[in-house]
Amino acid sequence: MLRIELVLVIISVFSFLPFSHGLKESDCEVCVKTVEKFAASLDDAVKKDTKKIEDEFRLFCKTAKNKEQRFCYYLGGVEESATGILSELSKPLSWSMPALKICEKLKKKDAQVCDLRFDNQIDVNSVDLKKLKVKDLKKILSDWDESCDGCLEKSDYIKRIDELKHKYVKTEL
Repeated sequence: MLRIELVLVIISVFSFLPFSHGLKESDCEVCVKTVEKFAASLDDAVKKDTKKIEDEFRLFCKTAKNKEQRFCYYLGGVEESATGILSELSKPLSWSMPALKICEKLKKKDAQVCDLRFDNQIDVNSVDLKKLKVKDLKKILSDWDESCDGCLEKSDYIKRIDELKHKYVKTEL
């Protein structure tokens, strides 16, 4: 009899505890990082006006690449977007809501927003460039916003990466 009462007490205690259904940053990494990056780029004068925030987001999206570009597409920040939920970004931003909470709201409107994941970065210091595919070498250059004009063979891409390595890769002493 004591066991049943104990179980009932435990169940009743746990039923009153609030359960957190919030996102973790890793659940929605592209959204959180992009919203944080965008919010940091806003001037104080713009931060309170939702219309100006939306205009600035469209400008931000013009220079966005890869996963950030896809995020912009989902929100309606690029011309070819099929939908537009920019107000779901601009209003909370104007209230200074944290990026994680904004992404929770965006996920309720469009779950695809949180399906985006950043690609794993290639550590140029620890990897043997000769063992990488040309696709990966091109990705390294793309991540650096560099091109390889006239590159035809794998060795050309490796040579270009080696030329630019000092500019983009920090070496520890």
